[in-house]
Amino acid sequence: MHTPYQPIFELTRGRIVESTHYGAIAVVDSHGKLLASYGDPKTVAFLRSSAKPFQVLPFIERGGVEHFGLTEVELALACASHEGSDEHVRVAESILAKAGLNESDLQCGSHLPGDVSVYKRLIRSGEAPTPKRNNCSGKHSSMLAYAKMRDLPLDNYLDFDNPVQQDILAAFAEMCLLPPKQVEIGIDGCSAPNFAVPLYNAALAFARLTGPQNLPETRAKACREITSAMTAFPEMISGPGEFDCRLMQVGAGKIVCKRGAEGYQAIGLLPGAFSPDSPGIGITLKIMDGDLGQRRPDLTAYSRVRPAVTLEILRQLGALSAAQLRELGEFGPSKPVSNHRGILVGEARPVFSLVWS
Repeated sequence: MHTPYQPIFELTRGRIVESTHYGAIAVVDSHGKLLASYGDPKTVAFLRSSAKPFQVLPFIERGGVEHFGLTEVELALACASHEGSDEHVRVAESILAKAGLNESDLQCGSHLPGDVSVYKRLIRSGEAPTPKRNNCSGKHSSMLAYAKMRDLPLDNYLDFDNPVQQDILAAFAEMCLLPPKQVEIGIDGCSAPNFAVPLYNAALAFARLTGPQNLPETRAKACREITSAMTAFPEMISGPGEFDCRLMQVGAGKIVCKRGAEGYQAIGLLPGAFSPDSPGIGITLKIMDGDLGQRRPDLTAYSRVRPAVTLEILRQLGALSAAQLRELGEFGPSKPVSNHRGILVGEARPVFSLVWS
C-alpha cells in the first residue's frame, strides 16, 4: 500500500519510543529539480498560511505598494501570521488607514492573540479580541487595499469568483507551474480561499520566490520585495522569539520561513545560501497529524515537531553552520523531554534521512 507519509519525529520515555509523528518533505531548486525528499514529494496538502507570500503578489505587481505608500514593514505584515501584539495591530491599522479602510471591512474573524502580554490583558479586562488582532489581518488588509485600488466591491473580497481571489489563484498557480484547475481550493481559518498542491510544486514556488531570476521582471521584482520585507522584519512574520522569526534572524537575510496551520512549513533559501552560484531552493514539509500547537507554563505557544524537523532538514542540507544551529538549539533538532518537576524522562528527535535525487 502506498504510504505518502513516513516516520519523521519521535519521542521516547525511558528506553521506549512512546510517540511517533509521520511526515513528508520536498526540496526543490528554482530550475525545478527535485534535490531531495522524504516520504512522497507528490503528497497534496493545503499550504494554509504558508501561502501568504503568494497571496500578496498581485497587489504588489499592480503597484499597490506605491499606490498606497506602504512601507516595507507593512508589506511584511501582509505576508504574516502575526501574534496580535500591539505593534502588529498598529501596523495593520496603518495599512487600513492608508487605503481608506476600516476594521469593520475585515472579514477574517477574531481569535485570542498569540502575544502573551496582550492575551493576559484581554482576559483580565474582559475585552473581546477584534479582527485587527487576527493573525491574518495583515493579509486581509492588503486584499482589501487591492480591491479598493481596482474599484472592486469590498463586501465580497473573499468570494472565490472575486477578481482579487482569481488574480491570487493565477499568480500562485504560475509560481507552482501548475494550471489553476489543478490547484485544490478550500476555505482557510480566516475565511479566505486557500490552496492544496503537491509538496513538490509548493517547494518549487518557494524556490522561484527566493530565486526569481528567470521570472518576468515585474514578477521577479515583486518576489524580491516580498523576500526583502520578510527577512528585514521577521518579527512581523510571526512574533519575537518564535521559530519563523528566529530562523530568519539567524539566517541573516538568506532564509525565508513561513509556517502554516495543521503541520505545514515552508522555507526558501535565497541564491548563494550554499555557494556563490547556488540557485533559490524551496523546502516544504507536512506533518500528517497537524502538529497541534502547545503552550508552556508561561503561556508562550510552540510546535514540537515542525521547528525541529526544519532544523534537521537544514542540517542535512548543510544550509546552517554549527554556530547557527547552536543559536537555534532551543528548537532542536533533538531536545530533552522533562516532566513537570524538570526531571529528564526522554528525548524528542527527528528520525529521517533525506533521500537525494
